[in-house]
Amino acid sequence: MATLSCHFHPTVYKSSPSTKARPSILCSMQPSQSNVKVIVNGAAKEIGRAAVIAVTKARGMEVAGAVDSYLVGEDIGKVCDMEEPLEIPIINDLTMVLGSISQATAFGMKSVVHVPRIKLDTVAALSGLCEKASTGCLVAPTLSIGSILLQQAAISASFHYNNVEIVESRASPADLPSPNATQIANNLSNLGQIYNRQDISTDVLARGQVLGEDGVRVHSLVLPGLVSSTTVHFSGPGEIYSLKHDITNVQCLMPGLILAIRKVVRLKSFPSSLFLQNLVYGLEKFL
Repeated sequence: MATLSCHFHPTVYKSSPSTKARPSILCSMQPSQSNVKVIVNGAAKEIGRAAVIAVTKARGMEVAGAVDSYLVGEDIGKVCDMEEPLEIPIINDLTMVLGSISQATAFGMKSVVHVPRIKLDTVAALSGLCEKASTGCLVAPTLSIGSILLQQAAISASFHYNNVEIVESRASPADLPSPNATQIANNLSNLGQIYNRQDISTDVLARGQVLGEDGVRVHSLVLPGLVSSTTVHFSGPGEIYSLKHDITNVQCLMPGLILAIRKVVRLKSFPSSLFLQNLVYGLEKFL
């Protein structure tokens, strides 16, 4: 038996409001008692190169293909500055690479979809497609385990404090508030609590942007050279409680990526309510 696991990482181009995210994909196929074979789409990009190295080092999996429109024909091992070439050339046709793995068609595909911003109706549509195709899918707004732990800790703290502010820093002004800050604000707003009652209705711009209807404010600091950082500040009588997570490079996504590949191939393979699902939303379900 074989399975195919794919990872999609979107690159969003904002030339027009209707422009859609272009995904990069990681696909893995796991024949019985063999390594998970992984195809990396967008392999020449920073996150793709990091994924190639991470998969090569991971136990029980191997890179089986590399797809990109850049550096076509180059050995992906050399592009990643590895000590030895992998003898896998970059190809600009994903369909051709998938077709070279005959079991992929015979046994179907399982996917890990990494989309920082995704609407719930889109998730529902993906779930329907997975059900019809009898395949598994993980939709992961983030692959950073640290980001997930920050979100979970913020939810736990929110039940004990009535005031909360989110402060984030980024090196560039693109896509603000960030998906991570937006996700935390939405999580807290969905708990039914009202925060910052003393100035929830203020229209002073310096007070930040309110996300949701429950007074969760986000402040975005942008300066070249800053690391990507998210801090959630809570306050109560006589104390301040702060949760902080910093991202220094794309390596932070690799442990989550490897975990996602290992887990997604097990969907509907084990007798538990989680693994019997066709689609799982959030990498946190696998932690």
